[in-house]
Amino acid sequence: MVEHSKDPSPRDDAGQDDASSGERVAKALARAGVASRRDVERLIEAGRVKLNGEVLTTPAVKVLPGDTLTVDGKAVGAAEPTRLWRYHKPTGLVTTHKDPHERPTVFQALPKAMPRVISIGRLDLNSEGLLLLTNDGDLARALELPSSGWVRRYRARARGRTDQAKLDTLKDGITVEGVRYGPIEARIDKMKENPDGTSAANVWITVALTEGKNREVRRVLEAIGLTVNRLIRLSYGPFQLGVLGQGQVEEVGPRVIREQLAQFIAADKMPKGDHTPALAQPSVQARRTPGQGSGGALIEPKAKAVYKTGWAKPKIKVSPHKPSKGAKPGAAKAGPKAHWEKGPAKPGPAVISRDKPGQERGPRRPDAARARPERAGPLKSGKGRRS
Repeated sequence: MVEHSKDPSPRDDAGQDDASSGERVAKALARAGVASRRDVERLIEAGRVKLNGEVLTTPAVKVLPGDTLTVDGKAVGAAEPTRLWRYHKPTGLVTTHKDPHERPTVFQALPKAMPRVISIGRLDLNSEGLLLLTNDGDLARALELPSSGWVRRYRARARGRTDQAKLDTLKDGITVEGVRYGPIEARIDKMKENPDGTSAANVWITVALTEGKNREVRRVLEAIGLTVNRLIRLSYGPFQLGVLGQGQVEEVGPRVIREQLAQFIAADKMPKGDHTPALAQPSVQARRTPGQGSGGALIEPKAKAVYKTGWAKPKIKVSPHKPSKGAKPGAAKAGPKAHWEKGPAKPGPAVISRDKPGQERGPRRPDAARARPERAGPLKSGKGRRS
């Protein structure tokens, strides 16, 4: 059992937090992808975490370089370098790991091959667009702060009548129900005008801000008489939504992370190399079970068949009453099979009919096709036969 004295020590959380004193055990396990910090504290309370073979009874312990951490008897590897993903969040998903109302979450919809990640900022249930995901909690907190100066850009469709002059008043900030929102840049993108010169009911607006408070875009636009009925996040700092399809996720390369995030990531967590592993994922947005609304379960779409070079392609079915593509004009009038025959049959020698003397039959069939099996012996007498 690890004993803790009242005096500050390198492993005591009351001591000074510097690089030489290591990092707290909850943070170390969270960085290694074991669980969130809160879940790690529960694991410690259950006696499932050991440090150098000793069962931990409190999360107020720091891990030093060279220490061995185990969870349920399995050694915990070193923390991975910082990684970042772009995700196109569809509507109907909540940005949380556990939802008390048991609604589908973003993290349940991610590919199974994804490691444990957290979101940088959030998008509410009815919002869609770019959501950044990372395995580095420190990076997520740094990019969420307004002091980072990163601009979040949205495209909103709102119901109501407005003009550019009214939107320009948001540049100085606004207070809504006691909450102060910082400067917001809003610009009309698309708006139809009625014959009398007034604006139509729906208008598309591009909104740019740096704070990203809870439901900020919706509340600010409602304060000036607009009701947002669709909200799409287009960018977060230098990262763009681009052509990423709904429900798709794409990892940002290590080189881009080093160029764009060097000031937010510690040197020991900086990724190396230039390539990221491929990630299997659906090509279209998952649909929901019918009749269950936003709470319905997500159903993975069926993958579309892809035919590679050299594969046999499926045969084209041709209707017997409709000429195929490339058939000669008038071929369908000759009969139901005339459009796929190569050409008229070659005439063979005429055969005199045995039924009606003097009457000729059609082209002679090959001997193999018209040959009949020979009977062995005379016909046996019986019903319906002549002896």
